[in-house]
Parts: sequence; C-alpha cells; structure tokens
Amino acid sequence: MTAKNIMIVGVGGQGTLLTSRILGGLAIDLGYDVKLSEVHGMAQRGGSVVTFVRYGDKVAEPIVEEGLADIIIAFERLEAYRYAHYLKKYGTLIVNDWRIDPMPVVIGAAEYPDNILEELSKEYRMYSVNATEESRKLGNSRVFNMIVLGIAARHMDFTKGQWYDVIEKTVPPKTVDINKQAFDVGYNLEAR
Repeated sequence: MTAKNIMIVGVGGQGTLLTSRILGGLAIDLGYDVKLSEVHGMAQRGGSVVTFVRYGDKVAEPIVEEGLADIIIAFERLEAYRYAHYLKKYGTLIVNDWRIDPMPVVIGAAEYPDNILEELSKEYRMYSVNATEESRKLGNSRVFNMIVLGIAARHMDFTKGQWYDVIEKTVPPKTVDINKQAFDVGYNLEAR
C-alpha cells in the first residue's frame, strides 16, 4: 500500500495528540509501517498543535509535505485555514465548525478571518460539523474530537469494529463508552 498521509490540526487541549495515537495505533495493529510526528506551538496558550500520521507498507519519514495530505482533520476553523494547503488535489478536509481566538486576536492585534468555511469549500472537498455542539448533546463536550474522527473514518479503509478496538485500548477505561458513542455520532452524521 502506498503511504497514506493524515494531518490532525487544532489548538492545545483539543485532543489532537490522542486522536493521532488512536489513528497510529490502528494502523500499527493492522501491520502497517507507521510514522508519527507532533508539532506543538505554545499549546498551553491556545497555540497550534499539528500531528502527522503516515502509514503504509513502508514509510520513510514522519512529516507530510505541503500538497500531499490525503486527509486533514481540523478541530477548529482557523487551524483548517492555516493548514489546508497541505491537502493534495483530491484530498479530504474535515473541519469542526468551532472558533477559538488565538492570542493576537484576543489582544486586538489581529482579526479572526470571516467566512473561513465558505472560502475553504470553494477550493477543497470539505466536510464540516459543529462537533462541539454535537458532543454537548451527549453530555460531554470533551469528546468532540471523536465525532470529527468518526466523520474522517468514513474516508479511510478501516472497519468500524477496528476503530472500536483501538479506541477501547487508547482512551482511559472510564471514558470508553462515551468516546465510542461520540465516534458513532460522527460516523453516522451527515456532515455538510
């Protein structure tokens, strides 16, 4: 199998690292060569966190180059906008329709861009969902990342059961059920 290139982007505390561990763990369980890389940018202050997950028969390096990502999973609109250029021509962009103001916006030195999703949808095959609101319906807003991952899972070659297995092994035991419920919401959701 040719290497698959997945990027997971978000803001510190949104679960990008956990999500990359789930995806990487699944690929390892299925016998693929897997490379992971994490980039933290002032994560504790709301900065960008980017993870690269590459898997296939043989993967030489962990970094995904610009224009080569098969899928980008974005947990926040501006992060999707910042990293969309990494997507390959027929790649898939999955975005949590949520806004977190970065520090320059908070202090008034910059403005949060308008119409991000509209702009992205003009250039990319994009699916968006307000996963944060959907997760609140489940009673736990922290599992929004599993909803977004559930949408992404429909664009990958793994079965739902395989995803369940790795979720069960990766998340804290007391959160397995809620994380699987959130994954199901995303997997079954009609994202726009």
